[in-house]
Amino acid sequence: MQTVKEEIEKLFNQFSKEAITAIDKLPQSGSERHYFRIHTANKTYIATHGTNIKENETFVYFSNHFVAKNLPVPEVFCLNTEKTIYIQEDLGDVSLLNKLEESGFSEEVYGLYKQSLAALASLQIRGHDGLDYDQCLTNTVFGKQAIMADLLYFKYYFLDALRKPYNKQKLIDDFDALSNYLSHTEYTYFMFRDFQSRNIMVSSVPSGGAVRCVHFIDYQGGMQGAPQYDVASLLWQAKANLPDDWKNRLLEDYMDSFENVLGQAIDKESFRSQYSGYVLIRLLQVLGAYGFRGLFERKAHFLTSIPLALQNLKWFVQNQNLGIALPEFKKVLELCISDEVIREFTTIKANAQTPLLVKINSFSYIKNGYPKDETKNGGGYVFDCRGILNPGRVEEHKTRSGQDKPVKDYLEQQTRMPDFLNNVYNIVDISVEDYIKRGFESLMINFGCTGGQHRSVYAADAVARHLKNKFGVNVEVNHMNKENWVT
Repeated sequence: MQTVKEEIEKLFNQFSKEAITAIDKLPQSGSERHYFRIHTANKTYIATHGTNIKENETFVYFSNHFVAKNLPVPEVFCLNTEKTIYIQEDLGDVSLLNKLEESGFSEEVYGLYKQSLAALASLQIRGHDGLDYDQCLTNTVFGKQAIMADLLYFKYYFLDALRKPYNKQKLIDDFDALSNYLSHTEYTYFMFRDFQSRNIMVSSVPSGGAVRCVHFIDYQGGMQGAPQYDVASLLWQAKANLPDDWKNRLLEDYMDSFENVLGQAIDKESFRSQYSGYVLIRLLQVLGAYGFRGLFERKAHFLTSIPLALQNLKWFVQNQNLGIALPEFKKVLELCISDEVIREFTTIKANAQTPLLVKINSFSYIKNGYPKDETKNGGGYVFDCRGILNPGRVEEHKTRSGQDKPVKDYLEQQTRMPDFLNNVYNIVDISVEDYIKRGFESLMINFGCTGGQHRSVYAADAVARHLKNKFGVNVEVNHMNKENWVT
């Protein structure tokens, strides 16, 4: 990453005379792109590094087009010759999802959703004007082919993973019929494609003031398509789990904003009908994504979102009518929302009466040795972290621990610690779930490394967070070698 930082500094110096005081690597998201925050005396910037040249070109083109129309996206200041690095406006760290998690379903958060949808209508309609869709990353139009792709994504990565019987040919025929139905939409404008609360950044205006504004990021997958798809993406996001009343009110708010930007009335009944179809498409596409990340790539945190997505799908199936007969598709949806399937993915939760206490230790193989089990049970897990690249061998990290941000960043971004932990989660979760069900009282999980200061400490804290978040179980963490940490 040092080479990338040097390239970022070189590009920044071509664009600005400001002196760089620091360049911090930011946590990586679900994509292959890497983000850096550039610090100067007066402000900060974001540098993005990615090897997908077409993706970079598309994002820069869309951004320049939208900024020229005064739409709420970051300004891109420069792109290097190789088109692998670009520097853009820093919109901060607070997303709409962060605000929802912080404040819950408050009037302030409702106002931010309403503001986001009004800004979306402007982006879709005004951004569409004069946009060269040949610059799109993949398809230029979200039509029948793209809809079929989303449906098949759900089929291969979620439905088939259930290993339940269904008529494959009849389902494909129903997919074809639904794709035809939804591709004949009255309105086609710019479609964000991944319009969800993580991609909406919230800032105060002025700094620290009560008035807030929203900006959008990660729209490089955009194309021409039905505006209802983006609304469905935001309002039915499983992680947000918005109340039904909010979904209904916000849809009405959005249609009012859409009419205002368009400058004419729309057929709201027809608009709602098409919206319902795109809600279903989005729900299934999300299930496919969770299935791929969770069931195939074995990333544990994606599995925890599946029950929420299934509950969303269940509500939709029981309360919405697409207005088109799809018999095999209906059977498949009923199968997915069955109590059996939902139970399969629903995590058991500890409660006040749950006796289980999980004790998690970090230790040094050299200075402490294996932790002693003080219970009468014996056993437990011992995970050796010494196969992970050691931050303690990097001079600037020697006096830090696995609880310090620079070390966390190093382990998350420059080692295989995320892969290691995903496998640990898969193993440990089996015991924790079983122990909660059977009323067991104790489980010990130990992480060892050479010095007991960096890798084992980080791993112990990470597993503690995971178990608290997923199971709500009582956890005690003990860093056995803390008194001997090099400081």
